[in-house]
Formats: sequence, structure tokens, C-alpha cells
Amino acid sequence: MRTIKNVLLIIVITIIGFSCENKDGGDSALVLEAGAVPNMTKAPGSDGIIDLVRLNSGEVLTIAFNADLAQGETPASVDIIAAYVSLAGPAYTTTLASNVSLPLDYSLTTNDIIAAFSELNSADDIKLGDILRISTRFTMPDGRVLSILNNDGTDNTGTTLSNSKLVTIVINYPVSCPSDIGGTYLVSSTGTGCCGVAPISNYEYTVTVTDNGGGSYSLSDFSGGAYDGLFCGPFGICGDASTGNITDVCGTLNGSAPDCCGDNIAFSGTVNDDGTWSVEVTSGFIAATSVWTKQ
Repeated sequence: MRTIKNVLLIIVITIIGFSCENKDGGDSALVLEAGAVPNMTKAPGSDGIIDLVRLNSGEVLTIAFNADLAQGETPASVDIIAAYVSLAGPAYTTTLASNVSLPLDYSLTTNDIIAAFSELNSADDIKLGDILRISTRFTMPDGRVLSILNNDGTDNTGTTLSNSKLVTIVINYPVSCPSDIGGTYLVSSTGTGCCGVAPISNYEYTVTVTDNGGGSYSLSDFSGGAYDGLFCGPFGICGDASTGNITDVCGTLNGSAPDCCGDNIAFSGTVNDDGTWSVEVTSGFIAATSVWTKQ
């Protein structure tokens, strides 16, 4: 039932609010306000990141994307909006284009990005770890304004839409370095677990790393096999503990994902000069270090 409700929330319409009014001893009328859901996609073959190496060499970069209406009531007007979220803390918002028609193919250069945000004076203000986030703002026929982004750059939606695999309501362009670390890895883990289980040393496990683009990667097992090594024998918790995504920002790896047992696994590491990874994973159940070697 929960799955059905989540799908309805995404695919049909966003429910903005409701009101009930009693009539003559208890009859009630439920009034729903329909919304609209965008779908944002990066153009095939276009840059998925703001490449800091190329930017610092003086190159003017171009990003391209498509904005469309995924589902819902047709808006009276549509704006393309953006938030520049700096690693240092401040976030800036702006309108890239007003009163556009969907679907829309759109592109902008790094010079356009600097011009769009008054807080950015030059390419020197674009720093490693910053993120450009792009989405839509809908004005509905009844005058309601539905903005996907808050002023602080966060999603102005529930987690169901933000984490949906059916639509992408916001596209992110991290300021990063080129990344190509996808593939199959042999992971050797050493660590300890809860509940009196025996520690592991150099426990080997195979993990598939899938390139999502833009420095984002999906791991077939977020623990790198540490859960399997620690808990398969004692508790029958075998195989992949959880899937999840990490980011590669110029060789620094980070991520967090739910595990199989109600906790979260924190993932941090570095890509070494020889292509191996040095990784630490921790949760309420484990603490392990590992070396990942591409096969």
C-alpha cells in the first residue's frame, strides 16, 4: 500500500493541500489542489560536472539539459531556476529563464553562470565542492507558485519526490574533477563488528561500481563485503548489505546509505595514485578499513 501511495504521489500529481467542510451533521467534502512535477535531464553527451581542471586552465565550459513536465496540471507559466550552493556555506538563487515553454532544451556557459549570480564575480569564485542545482518554478492557473528549490538550495519537496527513480526534479552540477572509477573491484576488508562477532582481516569480496555520471557512482555493496564477512556466519546476514551512491570529488570519496538492518553506513576514502581505493566504512554495527583494487 505504501508503494502504491508513493507512486501515485509522483506519477499522478503533487497534493499541495486539502480542506474538509462539514455539511448538515457530518457529510464532508475533500478538496484537493493539483500540482505539477518536472523532469530534468542532462543532455546526452554533455558535461555532467563543472570541470575545475578545465575551468582553471581558462576554458569556458558549457552545460546542457532538458526540462519537461512529468505529470500534473499544465502550469500557467514556467521559470527555470537555479541555486548555487557553495561548500563554504552560503547558497544563492536566481532565475535563469522566465515564462518558458516545456519541453525545453537549454544550455549555458560558465560565463552565463557567473553573470546569473550577482554573488559570483569571476571564475575564481567557483570552488571545488560547490554545486549548481537547476530545476523549475511553476505558476499554476489559480495563482499558486510551486518552486522546487528553497532559497537555501534544498529541495522544496518531500523525500518521495527527491528520491524518486521515476523522475528527476533537480539536476546537480558539482564543481569537481573528471572521474572514471567505475568497474569491478576486489575489496579486502579488516574490521570489527558488534554483538561479539569475530573480527575479520583481509576479507575479500567483489563489488560492482556503476558510473552514474557527474562523479556519482552506485556500489553493489556499500560495506564492501564487511557485513558479509562479519555477520554471515553468526547471523545469516550474507551477501550485499545495501546498495548506495558515493561521490568522487577529485579523488576524495564520500557517501552514506541505509544498511540492511536499520542503520546507515558512512563511506569515506581516497583514490590512490595507483588506482586503488583506501576506504573506511562505519555504522552502528561495524567499523572497517579496506583496499579496493580494480579487476
